[in-house]
Amino acid sequence: MPERERSFDWRVPAIWAVLIVVSVITRSYVDVIDEARRGRGIGLGQTLVFEITSHLVVVALLPALYWLHRRWPLSGGLRNLVIHAAAVVPFSIAHTAGMGALRLLWFNAIVGVPYSFPLTLDRLGYEFAKDVVSYLMLTTGVVALRYLLQRTSAAAPVVEPVGEVLPEREALPERFTVRKRGGKEVVVDVADIDWVEAAGNYAILHVGGDTFEIRSSLTKLESELDPKRFVRVHKSHVVNIARVAEVTPWVSGDWRIRLQDGAEVNLSRRYRQRFEALAPVRS
Repeated sequence: MPERERSFDWRVPAIWAVLIVVSVITRSYVDVIDEARRGRGIGLGQTLVFEITSHLVVVALLPALYWLHRRWPLSGGLRNLVIHAAAVVPFSIAHTAGMGALRLLWFNAIVGVPYSFPLTLDRLGYEFAKDVVSYLMLTTGVVALRYLLQRTSAAAPVVEPVGEVLPEREALPERFTVRKRGGKEVVVDVADIDWVEAAGNYAILHVGGDTFEIRSSLTKLESELDPKRFVRVHKSHVVNIARVAEVTPWVSGDWRIRLQDGAEVNLSRRYRQRFEALAPVRS
């Protein structure tokens, strides 16, 4: 069984809350200034309603965006980039329709002020252009927050001296039972795991073309994997050495690992000794 579950990381919603509030205030102020320059006076209260309704829908869509990045991380190659590019379309439709519905509810039903929000092709095109930028900014936020929070909480790697006699350890599991969407549980053979990725309080198992999310730290999961098969190559990645297809020099002394499923991960300098203990790199 996994170790005692870690508490929910409240830093993530707290940081997003601060970013959303700052965005609402600054964009409302800019909208007022822009309208004043065009000779069209608009109250700060109205612009706040516009921005709050827009940002509320964005907040509602954030879990879906996190799921997309867990299921198809940007580091997964061109296919995943194409998937994210295509995801902008439903993101924009949901964002536009959601904020339109909230504004109609506020002005017409609550405040009693006539207001219309026609979903014309021109309006959808205008909102789509803005949502492309919004999706890129949100994606940057998701990736940056994950990197920064993992960097601050990642434990220092433990390098075991060569030749040291290690204490006898418990038998390692040969398979894991993981839960799929819909509540079904499937059994995954450890030998079939291609690589493992850290995702906050979870670890993502990449098995063939499938991914399975389990609640466990990467460090804990690594301790349950056979060290002769699996090796830590980065603070966020563990790979099955049998699934490594190619290793090439990268930047700043790091190397780049390409796996048989097409995924690419970094081989960090600090973990290279571990990797070369199983698969020596010959330059």
